[in-house]
Amino acid sequence: MAAATCVRFLLQSPTRGFIFSPRAVAASSSPFLSRAHRLGPGDDEIYERTRVSIMQKEPDSGVMIHSYSSRGFNIDGNKVLGPCAVLPPAILQWKVGGYEDITEESVSLFHMLEPKIEILVIGTGARLERIKPSVLALLRSKGIAVEVQDTPNACATFNFLTSERRLAAAGLIPPPVSTALEVTHE
Repeated sequence: MAAATCVRFLLQSPTRGFIFSPRAVAASSSPFLSRAHRLGPGDDEIYERTRVSIMQKEPDSGVMIHSYSSRGFNIDGNKVLGPCAVLPPAILQWKVGGYEDITEESVSLFHMLEPKIEILVIGTGARLERIKPSVLALLRSKGIAVEVQDTPNACATFNFLTSERRLAAAGLIPPPVSTALEVTHE
């Protein structure tokens, strides 16, 4: 009713006579411009159901880390012993003993890849450890974002990034045996 009153006001102006605005005429004649009207199958010209056709299935989402232990990792069914470098096309042994051994030379394989990776996730073991600032500066100068985390969180972050189809790589050090959650049977 407010729309009809507004239309009458626009169409009858006391000073100029009748004003025929295309917008006012369309608003008075079209029930579809009302907020209360919902489209239904009876509104054939405007109503149409959305259809989705899958032309081709997406390829595999990439490498996924399924589990880790103090000895290594299970990556897509492949058991990898010790530290490893997970790259978009391959899984390699990474020759580092601990986070202290991560140097400019040990990360050189990550910035020599083609196509260039967007982000490198580094897992430092059971705890988050500091990486040498020169290593981080080198990777950032090559245009690679770096995320340093403890290994359990680094595995989860890497899986998330690859599921989003990001060009990510990971350098992972297995966490040592933990006695914090030891279960004893009596």
